[in-house]
Amino acid sequence: MAAAAFTTCRTSTTAPHSTKIRFILLQNRQGKTRLAKYYIPLEESEKHKVEYEVHRLVVNRDPKFTNFVEFRTHKVIYRRYAGLFFSLCVDITDNELAYLESIHLFVEILDHFFSNVCELDLVFNFHKVYLILDEFILAGELQETSKKAIIERMGELEKQE
Repeated sequence: MAAAAFTTCRTSTTAPHSTKIRFILLQNRQGKTRLAKYYIPLEESEKHKVEYEVHRLVVNRDPKFTNFVEFRTHKVIYRRYAGLFFSLCVDITDNELAYLESIHLFVEILDHFFSNVCELDLVFNFHKVYLILDEFILAGELQETSKKAIIERMGELEKQE
């Protein structure tokens, strides 16, 4: 009697790990949101609730602590520059230091583009800030990490205006 050989095929049901930013917030010390970009769908009321919670989380945090903190089932990575808090919400397993570097790169690009950026630059030129952000991060994923490439691209876009 011949025995039939059975083989099982294993397929992974988990998708490859992708580093996805859930949202980016730029808030001042008083809690006013100067820039908010969400890469996940949220109701308007939920967005306001998230902004309030994130602000309370980062503004009251002791500067001696790290710049990342758990937030719901994710984590918020933030950095303070002058009176502004730059906050990113990412997956709990993502690399915090890579996102801290990303925040710093974004600030360097803003600083270069606006020649010593301040909060009023973000308020009155919000469309340009969103344009810079879209060159840097697209659909919640880091697209370009070269400061030179982003600045060159922004220069090209400026010429077209």
